[in-house]
Amino acid sequence: MLSRRALPAAVVAGLLTAATWQSIAYADGGKVVCDAKGVCRVVAEDTVTTPGQQGDDGQQPASNTGTGQKPKCVDSLQGNVEVPCQLDGFGSWVNGRNCYFEQANPQPPAGDPAWKGHDPDDGAVYDAYCPNNPNMTTEWFAQPPNGAVEAVDPQVLALQAVKNMTLLGPDIGIVPEPGGKGVVGMPVWMWANDTPNAWGPVTETASAGAVTVTATAQVSKVVWSMGDGAKVTCNGRGTAYEAAFGKKDSPDCGHRYDLPSTTRSSGKYHVTATATWTIDWQGGGQTGELTEIRDNAVDITVAEVQVLN
Repeated sequence: MLSRRALPAAVVAGLLTAATWQSIAYADGGKVVCDAKGVCRVVAEDTVTTPGQQGDDGQQPASNTGTGQKPKCVDSLQGNVEVPCQLDGFGSWVNGRNCYFEQANPQPPAGDPAWKGHDPDDGAVYDAYCPNNPNMTTEWFAQPPNGAVEAVDPQVLALQAVKNMTLLGPDIGIVPEPGGKGVVGMPVWMWANDTPNAWGPVTETASAGAVTVTATAQVSKVVWSMGDGAKVTCNGRGTAYEAAFGKKDSPDCGHRYDLPSTTRSSGKYHVTATATWTIDWQGGGQTGELTEIRDNAVDITVAEVQVLN
């Protein structure tokens, strides 16, 4: 499924020309060390040999513990030889497991064998680089393995911030009102009341480690499905109706019905207001935009005008 980088073939070939241990500089303070049989591994920068084996200068090393100025990570399967605690592209060494682990990005889909029967909500799958077991390339953990540094994805935090929000469908205002009665051909006024969690702005934050993301949500438009097949898109809240407006049309969010609501099986028009929440977020050196959809609905009655002879 996922694979880890191997040592470059050219590097290994060059190292195998010597009959004794040889070393070269490697990423993140490590060195590649190979023996005469072609067995190579990465060890800490200040460690070239293991106890009991001859070094480049033909002398027995006094110790393999290094300077003691860095965290000590050891490969217990190779005589406790010290290894770099971090390797770029491989992650963090975990003592006892004798592997480097780095959270897989992206995570494998649910049901992938790498999850070992677990649900993605139960933990995470990590890429594994195990010098002593090259066949092991992934492992599932309920929590980050001890010593492994979990990368913080700002977009994941943005999604968490949105999850913490209470975003609702529009707080509907409409004339004719539910329970009242409108008339065919007369103006219908629609608007969204200025209710914080139904219109915005709504702001939340989410943090992990040293990274904090702030997300702000605001309704950018409302699409009204009028129940007669018509849809009206309003880019603002609309204008609330007042008696002084009389029979005028709404200036920004209105409709007229051509048929009475008795043409519907329910005897009413089912009016649905669908809000698009636009969410801007920033943090962790990144910015982005997300979208959420919420709706709300009411039923209204529209009658025909009765003409008296």
